[in-house]
Amino acid sequence: MRFQHETLPQRVGFTPGDAAAAVEAEVKRLRGRRVMVIASTAEADLAGRVTADVPVVLRHEEVVMHVPVAAAERARAAAATHEADVLVCVGGGSTTGLAKAVALTSGLPIVAVPTTYAGSEATSVWGLTERARKTTGTDPRVLPRAIVYDATLTLSLPVAMSVASALNALAHCVDSMWAPRTDPIDQALAGEGIRALAAGLPALVAEPTALAGREQVLYGAYLSAVAFSSAGSGLHHKICHVLGGAYNLPHAQTHAVVLPYVLAFNAAAAPEAEHRIAEAFGAASAHDGLNRLRGAVNAPRALRDHGLAEADIDDAAHAILGSVPANNPRPVTLLDLRRILRAAWQGADPLTLEKDGEEN
Repeated sequence: MRFQHETLPQRVGFTPGDAAAAVEAEVKRLRGRRVMVIASTAEADLAGRVTADVPVVLRHEEVVMHVPVAAAERARAAAATHEADVLVCVGGGSTTGLAKAVALTSGLPIVAVPTTYAGSEATSVWGLTERARKTTGTDPRVLPRAIVYDATLTLSLPVAMSVASALNALAHCVDSMWAPRTDPIDQALAGEGIRALAAGLPALVAEPTALAGREQVLYGAYLSAVAFSSAGSGLHHKICHVLGGAYNLPHAQTHAVVLPYVLAFNAAAAPEAEHRIAEAFGAASAHDGLNRLRGAVNAPRALRDHGLAEADIDDAAHAILGSVPANNPRPVTLLDLRRILRAAWQGADPLTLEKDGEEN
């Protein structure tokens, strides 16, 4: 066993019902005196309550999916104009992503308060979109200094969106099993993340107003993001980043739909990872575990339901091909990508990919 693993420096607090007090404490720890709060218009009231006891100089509400460069530049200018010294972001992945864009050029510390299960708050990964192309990278400046997890803040998240967001987290776990920099620690974190998400998500769907399921999903989402930040982007994320940036598809739903197809494509070529995933699900196979979970929570099924046109499949496959990780468990051709995208567009049985792979 030979590997190197870097653990990211970050304070993480699970504080059910106490987000405001926890945020105040984190801002004080960072000696913040001029706080910029980033939250979408839809989250403005919630963000106001969460940041009621910190010295806010600016509330920035222009949050756009996939973080367009122009929106990032406006947020950076606003932070500079108001001489902000701490960023507090309250919301989902797009909100955290915008805070990261500001931190990338300013070095300002971030206190992240997630209201979804996106996991961006636990990674040093940033992403910006310009001219229908999404660019991602890693930088220690964008890693939030602190995360405040409060499951009560997710209670307003509709069940359907909770399912998509949690399956996005699950995709982080699965991709981390065979991503470019994966190691045994990443795989252990990802396995526990799968277990927690598989237990918590059905409970959340069954009792949306109860905290137990939502806390398990938050815990699993955090583990998934820590694993992903270390392991790097695998085939699944390369596909979804292109689809999101080029076609403006919704982030969580895209990940939720694509996941079973990448799993089916890679599983046979990565038997040890497949066994870990199956074991985490408590299932006979990784496919069976994922399929059972998706059926239990009425998961999103087809990319055509979320904005991808059939005519875009070929161009998307060409765009993805250049970013496929060299050490993906199985070689990936343009034809493979077309088959994956078409099956995901249709919502076809993912096992048809596995059978095609055996024939080839």
